[in-house]
Amino acid sequence: MDIDGTSALVTGGASGLGEATVRRLAARGARVVVLDMQDDKGEELARQVGGVFVHADVTNAEEVIAAVEAAKELGPLRSLVNCAGVGSASRTIGRDGTYESAFNLDHFSRIIAINLIGTFNCIRLAATAMSLTEPLEDGERGAIVNTASLAAFDGQIGQAAYSASKGGVVGMTLPVARDLAVVGIRINTIAPGLIDTPIYGQGESSEAFKAKLKKDVVFPDRLGRPDEFASLAVELITNSYMNGETIRIDGAARLQPK
Repeated sequence: MDIDGTSALVTGGASGLGEATVRRLAARGARVVVLDMQDDKGEELARQVGGVFVHADVTNAEEVIAAVEAAKELGPLRSLVNCAGVGSASRTIGRDGTYESAFNLDHFSRIIAINLIGTFNCIRLAATAMSLTEPLEDGERGAIVNTASLAAFDGQIGQAAYSASKGGVVGMTLPVARDLAVVGIRINTIAPGLIDTPIYGQGESSEAFKAKLKKDVVFPDRLGRPDEFASLAVELITNSYMNGETIRIDGAARLQPK
């Protein structure tokens, strides 16, 4: 699928994996809507790539619709990449044996709401707009890429909520692909491993932490780079025979319990 002259929507697009994907899509000729809640970063990135920034919460239908409508103004919406997500660690039960110290249910619900329900919210709304575009070769109208995680398969201690949310993203990929086939929209999911993004901070302590993280990576002996994720995302969009798949990009890492 040729994305030159089309529009694309990237959630969580202001930094990290999303930012790298925005830049890759723009380099291929797409006009990109950067959906994020980081106004300063999002506006600057959109300015740099000739796109548009929309402040939006992925769980808010009205705000996501506004982002979709902004994309339609730039050209036919053919691409959605879901990078927005949150994560943190907490064990299922506390050490003191009290009910109060068990995993906070509101916290669990928030992670599921953003990572899983938010992803589906963006899928259903962007796909609705894509379904109204003129079909291309083989009846294709658009492509969607989701972001899961190795935690969907190798969840570590304390990752129950995060793993559940990312496992849900993996689990819905095939049925959504089957749902959207009728209108010529493909959907795939990337499960990234340990990617070197700003989430790990900067400085000596950060570098020491990242060096410890990479112990589970087989080869190459480093963390992944955001642009490597972005390269795969663009390939999944443009390769018209890729559909219904979840692909790990992790240097053959298999995470240990902790």
